[in-house]
Amino acid sequence: MERYSRQLLFPQVGQTGQEKLGKKHVLIIGAGALGSALSEMLVRAGIQSLTIVDRDYVEYSNLQRQQLYTEQDAEESLPKAEAARRRLERVNQSVRIESIVTDATPEVMEPLVKEADLILDATDNFETRMIINDLSQKHHTPWVYGACVGSTGMCLAILPGKTPCLNCLLKAVPVQGLTCDTGGIISPAVQMAAAHQMAEALKILVEDYGAVREGLVFFDLWKNDYQQFKTRKMKKDSCLSCGSNPEYPFLKRDNVTKTAVLCGRDTVQVRPPQRMKLNFSILARQLIQGGYQVDGNAFLLNIQGEGKRMVLFEDGRALIHETKDIQEAKSLYQRILG
Repeated sequence: MERYSRQLLFPQVGQTGQEKLGKKHVLIIGAGALGSALSEMLVRAGIQSLTIVDRDYVEYSNLQRQQLYTEQDAEESLPKAEAARRRLERVNQSVRIESIVTDATPEVMEPLVKEADLILDATDNFETRMIINDLSQKHHTPWVYGACVGSTGMCLAILPGKTPCLNCLLKAVPVQGLTCDTGGIISPAVQMAAAHQMAEALKILVEDYGAVREGLVFFDLWKNDYQQFKTRKMKKDSCLSCGSNPEYPFLKRDNVTKTAVLCGRDTVQVRPPQRMKLNFSILARQLIQGGYQVDGNAFLLNIQGEGKRMVLFEDGRALIHETKDIQEAKSLYQRILG
């Protein structure tokens, strides 16, 4: 216990809390900026086991804020989940770490959620978060939502059966529509969001549920803005994810992004779960600021970047050219639209 001595001195953890931590299994979805920060803190805190799911690989643009990775990882294009596992095993050999390099679909995540004591959200798109939310409610597994972009971030702990779920709060969560690829990000925003998530994670893992924050916290480090939103009264009995008659809508195929390789062409079509009404002028400006080449007309945007051309329509449908790889196309789509 010497390595955890300073944590043991904190009375809300103590010997009893440390023993509980040493029996807990955490599932992290995403091994990017938030995922790398969270996984390192968890491993250093002394949990029993950690599962990391991520579909992406390390690139040089990640190194500015994704603390687990090195130039060698980027040079080798090492999958993030595997690069994280290798580094974390050198941090604490007593923690069992599993890396899974795949897209976080309902089919992949459901058996993992069944085995986890806690889920931590470190994803880069809202679709995956809603899948996490439904799986959390279905299997009564707590999870902590986190997001950051630019100089902003937010955090929300969700306890099935006690707090509103993310579906209850969809209209209240201050979603900006930016991603790191379009709005950029500074590393302090990552660290602040991860700190909030990790604090809630520790409370849940040592089973101090009374200390869990009741509501959503939002901050903007550049504007020195810090807000808290009470959410207790937003729990809805009619919610299809956590209400009295749950249907878990985001686990159904109709609510999952649809992709298809177009016959005879190096093109993948991506269709969102619901029709959108995109504001081309705002989106084009954000993309240009993010380094993409953009032109178009009243009906579509032509977007050039990362060696690919995307044609984006007003309803959210997109054609990703120069590829037949569905996962690559979906990843590029979510980088732009979140």
